[in-house]
Amino acid sequence: MDRVSSFDEPLKKLLGGATAKVMAEHLDLHTVGDLLHHYPRRYEERGKLTALADLPLDEHVTVVAQVADARILMFNNGRGKRLEVTLTDGSGRLQLVFFGHGVHKPHKELLPGRQAMFAGKVSVFNRKMQLAHPTYQLLDASDADEATEAVDAFAGRLLPIYPACKQLDSWRIAKAVDAVLPSAQDAVDPLPVSLREGRGFTPLPEALLKVHRPQTKADVEDAKARLKWDEAFVLQVALARRRYADTQLPAVARRPVADGLLDAFDAKLPFTLTEGQEKVSKEIFDDLATEHPMHRLLQGEVGSGKTMVALRAMLTVVDAGGQAAMLAPTEVLAQQHHRSITEMMGELAEGGMLGGSDRGTKVVLLTGSMGMAARRQALLDLVTGEAGIVIGTHALIEDKVQFHDLGLVVVDEQHRFGVEQRDALRSKGKQPPHLLVMTATPIPRTVAMTVFGDLETSVLDQLPAGRSPIASHVVPAKDKPHFLARAWERVREEVENGHQAYVVCPRIGDDAEEAEGKKGKAKKKAAEEDPEKRPPLAVLDIADELRKGALAGLSVEVLHGRMHPDEKDDVMRRFAAGDVDVLVATTVIEVGVNVPNATAMVIMDADRFGVSQLHQLRGRVGRGSAPGLCLLVSEAHEASPARARLSAVAATLDGFELSRIDLEQRREGDVLGQAQSGVRSSLRMLTVIDDEEVIAAAREEAVAVVAADPELEHLPELRTVLAALLDKDREEYLDKG
Repeated sequence: MDRVSSFDEPLKKLLGGATAKVMAEHLDLHTVGDLLHHYPRRYEERGKLTALADLPLDEHVTVVAQVADARILMFNNGRGKRLEVTLTDGSGRLQLVFFGHGVHKPHKELLPGRQAMFAGKVSVFNRKMQLAHPTYQLLDASDADEATEAVDAFAGRLLPIYPACKQLDSWRIAKAVDAVLPSAQDAVDPLPVSLREGRGFTPLPEALLKVHRPQTKADVEDAKARLKWDEAFVLQVALARRRYADTQLPAVARRPVADGLLDAFDAKLPFTLTEGQEKVSKEIFDDLATEHPMHRLLQGEVGSGKTMVALRAMLTVVDAGGQAAMLAPTEVLAQQHHRSITEMMGELAEGGMLGGSDRGTKVVLLTGSMGMAARRQALLDLVTGEAGIVIGTHALIEDKVQFHDLGLVVVDEQHRFGVEQRDALRSKGKQPPHLLVMTATPIPRTVAMTVFGDLETSVLDQLPAGRSPIASHVVPAKDKPHFLARAWERVREEVENGHQAYVVCPRIGDDAEEAEGKKGKAKKKAAEEDPEKRPPLAVLDIADELRKGALAGLSVEVLHGRMHPDEKDDVMRRFAAGDVDVLVATTVIEVGVNVPNATAMVIMDADRFGVSQLHQLRGRVGRGSAPGLCLLVSEAHEASPARARLSAVAATLDGFELSRIDLEQRREGDVLGQAQSGVRSSLRMLTVIDDEEVIAAAREEAVAVVAADPELEHLPELRTVLAALLDKDREEYLDKG
């Protein structure tokens, strides 16, 4: 068997169909290599009891503990039997419960003093933590042979506790790993010998053995250090190669021109740019002046003035004879950008028109729902070069859209660009255009190096003068219903003071599935029994309740994704004009909506949103001179992680601080966005938040390796591992940079 193929061996050959099927369906493990890279989450020391005090609610856990007592209780007039077992570990207690026919075996085996591993989902019953019907494995078997075997397997060892699922316990995964462990010898080592020896790393086969079957804690540390490096290095090599390939592409250098459009624009600005805006503009102008395409990520807090920086870059390109296109993720946002850019530019946006400036250019809008005549005119302005700036949705990338000379593409809100889209855009320029990607989601440095590693990064972290502070408070609707009543009073007060408010809900409502069928009734009943199971609050229901109740007499409108684009635009225009007091919306208002007169926001079921999303939403208020107010309404229990998240959001306005909290709480999944099939699935040991030094060092090494050998001709093992990492999905994911 050659060295690569033993890792590619399907698990069903070695483990049998049933186990392999569960691993594939529930843990996404398909080959020997997948299982060898399914690392233990933590390790238990033989004889050392787990801290039961900090078990996470609703998670599938594995604990090692001792039985304190066990008793059978009768219920239902003696017809039902229940076995209750109390576990202890010195730090806390945990209850196990078994029902019906399932009580006999554990009743015989789980005697006081016995020690075992237990796996199950943590729930709360009568205010006590419990595991219902856990699976377990005794660690102190009763008969001599079994005892010797158990001691051999566990004594003095660290027990690996694997990420498990309901269908497959940690120790069954451990047995499966034992079956494939011999294949660790065939691991292809991606690290160049000089790097491996220079940093004194353990060989890869040894690292895999140590991570799965460590003899000591030092073994675990040793293995982790090596495996983290592999992941960071291979990923950074992929990104470095992407960056290198981009530097080989030709582009037209776009240099600033004296006394052009940009100078005229700067001269009429009613304020001075912040230091940050000046610094970032310089980085962008330097990139635009080179003869290979700029690939830059511009990240900045909501309202830090990113659009201003992007507009100045676009004007520079127009001055240099090119055209600039700005892509927005939604029509609402494209229309808004078009409005605010034409307002900022004034007569400079009316090039060739009566009353326009002779140094001006035309700024056109192009979206899918435009009328034919307007669309035809916009297309004509682009192909003749009459329009220097175009703002639109992805409709801009369609075949029909031709540019006279496309020099810069600005992508708003990191809705990552597909490889086909990038190619389509490139083909619209005589040479590949420069690219600027903007995001208002603050991204910790390590995530930027990992997810956006093929882009250079600029950060705007100063807010322009004149921005108002936003006060944020958690409203515990369940524990203190009068707080919610007060929240609606506050909204009414803001409106009476001449301002406006947003109310945000997680769902639109009026779903087909809520039709009064069996399903609907069952859901209703479940929700009544357990409020945790109720569906998230919906825009249509809340708007209706507010019109009839707490906000009766005010003008309350709705905005959501199922509305017709014209309808959406009409509502937004009326809200911007001040004709609507309260806008009840889904997260469609999350990015770019700019109504300075809106000062209050109430977020319903706030615990159902992520930290970064709450921060983004909150950024819609406090955009004018009046202070902003954001109320986070939640029914979550005071001690729950969800409430802790909300308190963190209420406590700080620093988006970078919040993005760190978000990442620590949710780990990589959501922060890496659509990386589900890409970066995230290749990161098993590396945690983007904790391993900043490893990622930064790996990036340096990767850049050096790629500079010396762009095709990796002298590093066949690295090429092999890279090819395995960059299967089709991941390749495409990385290409969306």
